[in-house]
Amino acid sequence: MSTDESTSLVPNGARKSYVDRDGVASRKFHDTRHGQENIEEHQEEGGFLKPLIFGGLDGILTSFAIVAGAAGGQLSVPVVLVLGFSNILADALAMGVGEFLSSKAENEWILSERKRESWEMETYPEGEIQEMIDIYTERGMSKEDATSVIRIMSKYKEFFVDVMMAEELALQIPEENHVTESMKEGVVMFFSFATFGSLPLLGYVIIPAMFPELGSDILFASSCVVTALVLFLLGSVKSFFSASGWFVSGLEMLFLGGCCATLAYTIGQFVEGLIADEVQL
Repeated sequence: MSTDESTSLVPNGARKSYVDRDGVASRKFHDTRHGQENIEEHQEEGGFLKPLIFGGLDGILTSFAIVAGAAGGQLSVPVVLVLGFSNILADALAMGVGEFLSSKAENEWILSERKRESWEMETYPEGEIQEMIDIYTERGMSKEDATSVIRIMSKYKEFFVDVMMAEELALQIPEENHVTESMKEGVVMFFSFATFGSLPLLGYVIIPAMFPELGSDILFASSCVVTALVLFLLGSVKSFFSASGWFVSGLEMLFLGGCCATLAYTIGQFVEGLIADEVQL
C-alpha cells in the first residue's frame, strides 16, 4: 500500500502527513475529507496529557521523597510502606478531586465570560465589531479586508461570539459535556498519581520477599533505578503528543525529574542531620 493510500485511510492522516513531512499525502487527505463533519480528527487523548504527566511526575517524586527521607532516617521497611502507600493514596485522591474542581471552575468561568461577550454583542454590536476589526488590522490585515471579514462573520451571532472569545480573550469554549470531561481528567490524575507513585515503593515489597537477606541500601538503590526508568518512560509517552522524539523527550523528563528527586533527597538528608544533631545535644 502506498503512502498516499495509507494516509488517507488512517483516522489521523493529517498528523501522519505532518510527521512524515508528506505534502502530497496531506493534500490528498484534506481533499478526501472535504465536506465531511470533523474534517481533521485531532488526538483527543492529548486533552488528558496534562493530568497524566503531572499526576505521574508528582506521584513518583512524592513517593521517592518519602523513600529518600526514610533511607536517610534509617526507618524500617514496614514504616516506609505504611508512610508511603498511605501518603500516596491520600495525595492521589486530593490531586484527583483538585483537578476535577479546578478544571470545572475554569470551564464555568469561560462560559460566564461567553455570556458577557454575548450580552455585549446584543447591547452594542458595532462596538464589538469595531474591536474585532482593530484586532485583525493589528495582525496585518488591511482595513478593508478586516472590515469585510468581520462584517460577514458578525451575521452569525453565535459563531461570532465564539470568534470573539478566541481572538479577544484567547479562551477556548468548552464542550457541552465539560463537567464529564473534567471528571475524566480528575480520574486520570488520581490513577496516574497512585500508579506511578506506587512504583518506587514496590521494591520495598517485592525485593524483601524474594531476597530477605538484602539490606536497606539495596532497597533504596532499587527505588532510585525504578524512579529513573519511570521518569524516562513518562517523557517518552509525552513525545507521542508532541513533535519531540521519544528519546529526547525521555531524557528531558529524566533530567528535570532527576533534579527534583535529587533536591528531595538532599533536603531529607539535611533535615535528618539536623534532627540527629539535636538528639545528640
